[in-house]
Amino acid sequence: MTEDTSPSTADSATVPASGTHDADIDRLFGNAGPLGQAIGGFRPRQSQTEMAKAIAEAIAQQKTLIAEAGTGTGKTFAYLVPALLWGGKVIISTGTKNLQDQLYLRDIPTVRKALSAPVSVALLKGRANYVCHFHLERTLQNGRMTSREDVGYLREISRFMKTTGSGDKAELSKVPETAPIWNLVTSTRDTCLGAECQYYQDCFVMKARKEAQQADVVVVNHHLFFADVALKDTGVAELLPSANTIIFDEAHQLPEVATLFFGDTVSTSQILELCRDVLAEGLSHARDGADWAQVVLPVERAARDLRLAFPQDVVRLAVNQIAPSSVFFPALETLRQEFHGMIAVLEKQAERAETIEQCRARAIELGFKLDAWNSPTPAKSGKNAKAAEADADQGRVLWVEAFSTSLQLHQTPLSIAPIFNKQREGVARSWIFTSATLAVKNDFQHYASQMGLWDEPAQSWPSPFDYGEQGLLYVPHNLPQPNSPDYTDAVIDAALPVIEASGGRAFLLCTTIRAVNRAAERLRAEFEARNLPFPLMVQGEAGRTELLDRFRAAGNAVLIGSQSFWEGVDVRGEALSLVIIDKLPFSPPDDPVLAARIEALEEKGLNGFMHHQLPAAIINLKQGAGRLIRDESDRGVLMICDPRLISKGYGRRIWQSLPPFKRTRELDVVRAFWHSDAATN
Repeated sequence: MTEDTSPSTADSATVPASGTHDADIDRLFGNAGPLGQAIGGFRPRQSQTEMAKAIAEAIAQQKTLIAEAGTGTGKTFAYLVPALLWGGKVIISTGTKNLQDQLYLRDIPTVRKALSAPVSVALLKGRANYVCHFHLERTLQNGRMTSREDVGYLREISRFMKTTGSGDKAELSKVPETAPIWNLVTSTRDTCLGAECQYYQDCFVMKARKEAQQADVVVVNHHLFFADVALKDTGVAELLPSANTIIFDEAHQLPEVATLFFGDTVSTSQILELCRDVLAEGLSHARDGADWAQVVLPVERAARDLRLAFPQDVVRLAVNQIAPSSVFFPALETLRQEFHGMIAVLEKQAERAETIEQCRARAIELGFKLDAWNSPTPAKSGKNAKAAEADADQGRVLWVEAFSTSLQLHQTPLSIAPIFNKQREGVARSWIFTSATLAVKNDFQHYASQMGLWDEPAQSWPSPFDYGEQGLLYVPHNLPQPNSPDYTDAVIDAALPVIEASGGRAFLLCTTIRAVNRAAERLRAEFEARNLPFPLMVQGEAGRTELLDRFRAAGNAVLIGSQSFWEGVDVRGEALSLVIIDKLPFSPPDDPVLAARIEALEEKGLNGFMHHQLPAAIINLKQGAGRLIRDESDRGVLMICDPRLISKGYGRRIWQSLPPFKRTRELDVVRAFWHSDAATN
């Protein structure tokens, strides 16, 4: 930790005159400025400098700013410089934990050193990222390892705990982030003993929160931020009252993340897991208190019967799509009654052991959610009073999602705008929302309405890249409609000659996992039949980071991925010279939340497609297209296979929102694009 010499909250509350910091920013981002001297390859960019000025002014005036910065603008430095110098207490929220680590470990230290800014910085993650002393000890003593691999991982974690200062599992690369062992050595909100824990003074979660309290700049992620607003369980709530500046990077993700956390979900798998814990803890600590097997058995049976109300493997239905005569509603009522019977037993036995008390608290929380689902007035549990208020004001979507072995009951707010606006009320502070993709043809209306930022200023700064020279947009002829059964095969047929011409070096971005699997099957067979030497990498065959590392190293690979590869992926240079997008990324039409939002818009006289589906698809498409040109020396082809880009009236609005590439429908022009590259090299 550096010494705390940042401006205090009281100091930063003094509002400077408009444009006060413009000269400072010109100097800092100029040729002879400290950034240029300290950072190799740094070059002044007008867009970056202007964006930094706008953010500095929003910070000075304690106002809100929506800031779209084209790829290559350098938006991270554009917000970090004013934030570190004039932001007071700053919370920076990023899209993912990987970006969080990049900001904390690389970007902030670079800027802080260049500016000689005397600010302290802390990293705060959700509790599942920190090893828990209590759960580690319990697992070492009596953990039921399911594999020899887990035994080895547990040994590594035990060694790690003797040297780590943070307990952050990201520091232990020898144990994969997805390894099941982490669930046994970390705590959850439900299983944390809090101040009663014998290790409370050494707790890494508490230590991280304390450091965040004392730091000038705290780096969190969107899931953590909104989980805290909904659950009050991540430490962000303690930071918010003293924060002067809140910056959301990758802000285009906020509507989806906030919807997730302002909604509510209860699943049969959660109920069955609780039943297993109730049985184990009851037999361990209160064997004489009840016939524990008979306490949990009716609940388990009722939970399984609820799943069996839908014979299909996968189901997504709004509550009004479920037939009133369905066995689902009686099965849900039976589960409620049996569940409350189990709670009554836990109430009587809770004082026998701390772990039984934990089971009781979990059961009450799940009981609230079960009771709230499909009730006329949402039950206001302590956790979701705000969400319940918003449901009453704004409406909520009730829907069911069934998987092969479990069923989830969802409550999703129709709009997060009123809930998020409540979070922004009160203390005056600056709110910055930034991303490369927030607008549709410089129109921010869609994003602003989703977030409740209707009258807030919004600006866009163009990319410094010369897209007309660096890129080509190719839409092939004669593709069938995207709902055709053989559509993915037609995409592969059209893409193969382009992949050959590019020498591999390609991403194929699909809108569904089914398309990923079919494309992989076809390309594997075609590469073998044609003796093409392109390594094929497919989402799901390894972790995202490993696939990207292998892709960069190969230099001529083809990577097939779905949504997780559409954004947050940075491959510079010749290794990625072709991005193929199979179809326009419209949300699936069977999505109950989407259907309800469209209905609500149409009740207001708006067109659901033009005002919601189309802008959302354009923003998503811009993210996918943004994978292609990542540097001023990059060149490449963006191939969009969807014929609707040409045949539909709205297609023009879509391609006008993309970077201004040259455009063609001819394969020969595509081949010539790379041929001219080869000739000049």
